Amino acid sequence: MLHQIKDRLEENNDRRQSVKSLFKMLAVLECFSSTEPELSVLQIARLTGLPRTTVHRLVDSLRIVGFLDQDGSWERYRLGLKLFELGNAALINLPLYRNAGPFIDTLAKLSGETVHLWVFDGTQMIFVERYDDRGRANNVVTTMEATSCHSTGVGKAALAFQPEAVINRIINRGLKPFTRNTIVDPGRLRQELGDIRARGYAIDNCEHEPDLRCVAAPISNSIGRVFAAVSVSGNPRRIEDGRIPELANLVMAHAKQISVQLGYRSATTR
Repeated sequence: MLHQIKDRLEENNDRRQSVKSLFKMLAVLECFSSTEPELSVLQIARLTGLPRTTVHRLVDSLRIVGFLDQDGSWERYRLGLKLFELGNAALINLPLYRNAGPFIDTLAKLSGETVHLWVFDGTQMIFVERYDDRGRANNVVTTMEATSCHSTGVGKAALAFQPEAVINRIINRGLKPFTRNTIVDPGRLRQELGDIRARGYAIDNCEHEPDLRCVAAPISNSIGRVFAAVSVSGNPRRIEDGRIPELANLVMAHAKQISVQLGYRSATTR
């Protein structure tokens, strides 16, 4: 009996140690970003608060499995292609990716504009798929993009329906200006998000790119959480103020159909 108890305690301890190691590896990987693409062991140690010897052991293990690569000097690390492969596999296997295709294809044909599908990862928007006005799809396997929430139609459409803590986190990270139209004032952004919740769609008025205007709507999963958005985008000369109500109705209708395909049921439907 004592022997069995000892074995269980040792097994539980091994399990806890494994979980701790996984969290440390995750902490190392999360140090890298678009603004910090390459880091040294010392920089990672400072960012994670882990000892340099521990960081050196972790980055070496991550390098061996392909999650990290080293630069030519062997002193700095960057995210490895294995993560890119896994990320693409995750996107392809998303129910959203499998179910949304026919709807965004139809939306592109009806609007005559380019349609984008993006997922909110808690911090930014991750590209899933694109259809242009001729119905040609962009292959997700070869494209991996991320964009901000505060300056894009899809980003604001998704952000508007997040908990207050998530909105605060995005704002506290800083509202970078991309064009002269980008909303960089926290108060103004909060007001814009309130307007989006009220009307059900977002507008990117050349806020991310100077010659691109978008109309976007949120997509909900089976439990009603907004986790993605779809948009129609084009040149401001084509997407004039007078077309926005028409495009908004189209985008919202197709976003709702995608949500229903994913299992979402509104209170009215229920």
